[in-house]
Amino acid sequence: MAWSLARPLRPVSKSWGRLRVVSFRTWLDYDRAAIESERMRIKNVSEALGAEISDIDLAKPLSEDDEALIHQTFLERSVLVFRDQNLSPPEQVKVARMFGEVVPYPFLAGIPDCPEVIEVLTQPTDSVNFGGGWHTDTPYLETPSLGSVLYAKELPPKGGDTLFSNMYLAYETLDDETKALLDGRRALNSGSKRYAKPGDRSKIYGTKKGEKEKREVKSDNYHPVFRTHPETGRKALYISFLHTVGIEGIDDNEAGDLLDRLYEHQTRDEFQCRVVWKPGSLVLWDNRCVLHNALFDYAGHTRRMHRVTIEGEKPV
Repeated sequence: MAWSLARPLRPVSKSWGRLRVVSFRTWLDYDRAAIESERMRIKNVSEALGAEISDIDLAKPLSEDDEALIHQTFLERSVLVFRDQNLSPPEQVKVARMFGEVVPYPFLAGIPDCPEVIEVLTQPTDSVNFGGGWHTDTPYLETPSLGSVLYAKELPPKGGDTLFSNMYLAYETLDDETKALLDGRRALNSGSKRYAKPGDRSKIYGTKKGEKEKREVKSDNYHPVFRTHPETGRKALYISFLHTVGIEGIDDNEAGDLLDRLYEHQTRDEFQCRVVWKPGSLVLWDNRCVLHNALFDYAGHTRRMHRVTIEGEKPV
């Protein structure tokens, strides 16, 4: 079941402490140093964002209350980490569908028998990894993804952590002059910014050559620099180093300098959390308000992950 805050919510556990529903679109404000339901425990990954959820088996049916609690935690913390999971590809897809419809990744073919799942593979001989560098997924599409669900299948002995950064905080801590300059402006996001040969996506995505979907996809689109989250109503800074190439109405040189300052600002340490991957870990993040960066510090080793993409909406 996909949960939406477009309908009223009720407390899903009497042990939550205080719960405040701010608006019909709803931002939930409650004490969450550690929350327990009958089937799971939740703790923050960092002060800025992220929640680790343990003592739950996502391969088994979840109660309505547990699904609601997970979804509400996702909206508040933006990154969810589930440990010790044992999921088949269809089960991973089922988890993703708790949050929205699942869509194919536009540039890669899915795995056999489960096309909604793509394999993200870094091999010992690779010199570049999938997702290295700060970005949000698919901002170059007209309708970028809501979120991504990544599941660890094979990990290097050490390294390969993923960093996440909170774009609500990035927006809220901008100075008033920068906010005024960029309010109402759009940024141009490109799927080929970082690549010398935009058409050769098989190498830069760390997959076997030729394993990409043979479809035409427009990979350059304008979206608001400040995006309003459709469920929380909060504003987020919606640009990224890997994909943003310009700002509408601002000279390229000036925009380049401004973007460089924004890139530095949006990845400040106090906005971040770090997810250390372990066997059986599944991580879900909200592309509408979070950047991520897959670290490549495991050269000579294999890292194999399964990813599912959740359908989003056009940014406003």
